[in-house]
Amino acid sequence: MAIVFVVEDDAAIVKQIKAAFNDYQVLSVQDFRSVAQEIAAAGPDLILMDIKLPYFNGFYWTAEIRKQATTPILFLSSADDEMNQVMAMNMGADGYVTKPFSIDLLQAKINALLRRTYQFSQTQLTFQEFVLAGSELKKGSDRVELTPTESKLLRTLFEHPNRTVTKETLLEKLWESDEYVDANTLQVNIARMRKKLLTIGFDYIGTVRGVGYVLA
Repeated sequence: MAIVFVVEDDAAIVKQIKAAFNDYQVLSVQDFRSVAQEIAAAGPDLILMDIKLPYFNGFYWTAEIRKQATTPILFLSSADDEMNQVMAMNMGADGYVTKPFSIDLLQAKINALLRRTYQFSQTQLTFQEFVLAGSELKKGSDRVELTPTESKLLRTLFEHPNRTVTKETLLEKLWESDEYVDANTLQVNIARMRKKLLTIGFDYIGTVRGVGYVLA
């Protein structure tokens, strides 16, 4: 399940998005002075960004996020003039939707952006009794849904069983999909994925200290 992070100070809009998008895990800002830090900790697959925000505007936070990550950013703003749209794109946005917006249109844009950003092979891979297919790892009737980032990481490990995969190799795989480029973010994603996979008894990702990870 993809993680969508909403940077929006209108509680009604946040509530509307969370209620409508059942196919995603939707998170939102808790402290508008720490937007970039909250996003780094959450590791989302896509960010919805408003322009007018408390403390610092969406342009500022987009520039800060782009110093660390290439996570797709879709602007949501009541500013419908060309200048703001051009500025958003120049700051690193991947799309722009004006308010008031149609939920169906917004969902279509999110789906298209996620597809374009996180294309990965659908070929099934196996390890022990576990099968990795698309964004799902399963063992018999037990299964767990992976985010696009987790799918990319786990697939890379499945392709090299019993061999150490360096951090650099994993980062390169993520870069191919315009994903995170920060080593700390990689570590956070691996830790979160391990915890998720334990729910179906998958505990085969080892750490090779200072080098990378191994599926064994």
